[in-house]
Amino acid sequence: METKNINRITTAFINDKSPVMDLMHDDLVASGVDVVFRSDNIVDGNNQLSLLKTLPNICIIDLDFFDKGIMKQLRELRSQYPTLKLIAHSDTDDEKVINKLAGLGFSKYVLIGNDMKKAIYGVVNGGQR
Repeated sequence: METKNINRITTAFINDKSPVMDLMHDDLVASGVDVVFRSDNIVDGNNQLSLLKTLPNICIIDLDFFDKGIMKQLRELRSQYPTLKLIAHSDTDDEKVINKLAGLGFSKYVLIGNDMKKAIYGVVNGGQR
């Protein structure tokens, strides 16, 4: 599947505070993906989403499981934006976590080191987790 030309896709980055996310952001921008905003946490991301006239195609959320309130924040985000396509990004390979996120309506779960461009292309074109 070709993943080089995924331009005109809009994304937002939430909980975007790691060098890994910086590299992923730069790679996606170089591929033609339009990043509408980057936020440091879910609450700020939720606020930034509320200011947009048009939601991005996809919201990439880097999951910080050290934050005890993350699942509550994700449920709130999902309840406010039920149609927003969400991609979780994490270094935690735990089927229980993946199932919880699927229950919240996440479209994809991408482990650090896997191809985010391919995940975005699959989600935008109707692919599921």
